[in-house]
Amino acid sequence: MNLSQEDWVAQLEADENAVILDVRTEDEFNDGYIENALNIDINKGQAFIYEIEELDKNKNYYVYCRSGARSAKACQIMNELGIENAYNLLGGILDWEGETVQP
Repeated sequence: MNLSQEDWVAQLEADENAVILDVRTEDEFNDGYIENALNIDINKGQAFIYEIEELDKNKNYYVYCRSGARSAKACQIMNELGIENAYNLLGGILDWEGETVQP
């Protein structure tokens, strides 16, 4: 499900079962990420699927990438793998107005 930044943040802040998932590359992640984000690179193909399959399917995942395209695809894959609650951040980190962490 695609959410505007405002809805994504509001829902995330109210969700005690939330996990933030960054699906960018490790290099992109190291340029700065949303606090507490878990990084699983969607470009890793089957390795991405293996890592997603290891996640707790009862959690709610707030997914983002650079612009929103890869994270939309990631949400679709997650749904196919049995994770019902995956929320895509429209506009990705490019449009992010909140804080970011520099590793």
